[in-house]
Amino acid sequence: MAKKINDESLESLPNIGPIIAGKLRKIGIKTKSDFLKHDPFEIFDTLLRKSDPTLCRCALASIVGANLGVVWHEITKKTAMEYSRRHPEHKWGNC
Repeated sequence: MAKKINDESLESLPNIGPIIAGKLRKIGIKTKSDFLKHDPFEIFDTLLRKSDPTLCRCALASIVGANLGVVWHEITKKTAMEYSRRHPEHKWGNC
């Protein structure tokens, strides 16, 4: 029997599993509503600075995709390009 997920839980968002949800909670984003109030690129930037500097393009696409309701692998390249435009000093590691 599948576990029912609370509609306000972070895990109810597409692309957000327990690992990313845990990282989001560490920066104060605890519910779906909290998450949707913020720019996903800024969420990712905060995660990089305060939680996990090793996050990659796939994690960014997961976060942006969760905001847009799109699966991460369809937007990885586009979101990485946008983040690089906003943060040209950032160097991407391997996914």
